[in-house]
Amino acid sequence: MNQILIQGLTVQAHLGVPDEERARPQRIEINAVITPVTAFSDLADSIEQTVDYDAASRKIAALAAARPRRLIETLAFEIADMLIRDFPAERAEIEVRKFILPNTEYVAVRCARERRK
Repeated sequence: MNQILIQGLTVQAHLGVPDEERARPQRIEINAVITPVTAFSDLADSIEQTVDYDAASRKIAALAAARPRRLIETLAFEIADMLIRDFPAERAEIEVRKFILPNTEYVAVRCARERRK
């Protein structure tokens, strides 16, 4: 299986159930595992045939910053959906990490979406 990984993408986003938590941007970390439609062996060394991870990273950051959300689950779903919609990706698995609870390294959610055939 061929996969593209974006690990530890740090972005600022307005997230949280309480209004006061969403009032200021907070650091979140996003990990993405993207399965491209075309196998690496068939790419012919062409960026147009695969998922441009630089463009994907920029779109993920822009999406996260675009509007406030209450749930990190919502953000994870929106990112996964955007990746399979806007890039030649068969599958996208997203993990969103939030650094909010005391005595924890982070809390996280994972979401996976697949391209409909």
